[in-house]
Amino acid sequence: MTEQIANRESYSALIWRKTLAGVGVKVGLAWIALLVFAAVFAPFLANSMPLLMSKNGVISAPVLHYFSAEDAWVLTTFFIAILVYRLRLNFGKRILLFLLGSAVTAVLVTLFIKPPILVIYDDFRVATYTDVDWRIMPPIPYAPMDYLRDLGSKGLEAPLQSESKGHLHWMGTEENGADVLSRMIHACRISLSIGLIASGIALLIGVVVGGLMGYFSGIVDMLGMRLVEIFEDIPTLFLLLTFVAFFGRSMYMMMVIIGVTGWSGYARYVRTEFLKLRKQDYVQAAVASGLPLNSILFRHMLPNGVAPLLVALSFGVAGAILSEATLSFLGLGVVDAPSWGQMLDQAVKSSTFNWWMAVFPGGAIFMTVFSYNLIGESFRDAIDPKLSRSLK
Repeated sequence: MTEQIANRESYSALIWRKTLAGVGVKVGLAWIALLVFAAVFAPFLANSMPLLMSKNGVISAPVLHYFSAEDAWVLTTFFIAILVYRLRLNFGKRILLFLLGSAVTAVLVTLFIKPPILVIYDDFRVATYTDVDWRIMPPIPYAPMDYLRDLGSKGLEAPLQSESKGHLHWMGTEENGADVLSRMIHACRISLSIGLIASGIALLIGVVVGGLMGYFSGIVDMLGMRLVEIFEDIPTLFLLLTFVAFFGRSMYMMMVIIGVTGWSGYARYVRTEFLKLRKQDYVQAAVASGLPLNSILFRHMLPNGVAPLLVALSFGVAGAILSEATLSFLGLGVVDAPSWGQMLDQAVKSSTFNWWMAVFPGGAIFMTVFSYNLIGESFRDAIDPKLSRSLK
């Protein structure tokens, strides 16, 4: 029965079906989906300002008035991804259309969305926003940078034991009085973005360099391998520390450095696959037909050698997340945005051990890295020829 189904399926569909057959990968995908949902809808899930309210019959949405360009870009890009996924196009065209839509969205939101520069969260607890006809608050009514000073917050408070005039904090508060759960939700953006974008940069460089090495071989392969060996010897963490020391903290700089120094593994995988594929009949036919080099490499050869890249990509995303968490844990991460590593740093620096500041962000880092590893191992098992023979 399995053999009959496999004969009617494409190779990618067969790999995907085998990947989803395990329980572990479903747990990993569920956790990643939860993080994506939290990252995309963070302003609507955890915020100090009302989502909707009515005052004197006038309905307004304060959360949209303070919507940042980043919030709008993340939300719009999410729906662009869903739209592109539903279009009947090949994978390459979907990627190009998604990147084009994301770039256009980034330009538009930068030009047209200008939220107030200064946000005073205490103002949302005065009569202007509380003495209203009705209002709808987010599930977590605290912003990540709202330190609740007007509520008498005394800094660190354990989960479900808030002293701030009866206000409940499910995961407690951090040393400045901000709600930990709110910061956990908003920190999903940094972890996912730095993992995906840094790995995307590394994947792009690795595919181009590895493809040229495997297709041409000879002197190109020899020079390419020397370049790969050079970049493999660069210590990414120390390079990040050096750039932070000289140029300050920037999440975009972290993404670029992790991506530029992490492409060598992808290049090795692509090189190995292309060395096997370059002598195949369909590749020789494409060369004889006079197709351009980019069409031969990326339209005909790459789709047949992409499976090992998916395994490497999942592990690469996990590694990038760990690098960011490590840098934030050392106190050198992004200052003006919540981060899981930054919260772990607070737990260590505190005079007393506050378990909630270590358990919740530490558990989130563990689950995220573990989920990507589960996905990567499932892909690896699905493309393993020995496993394929055993399934038949």
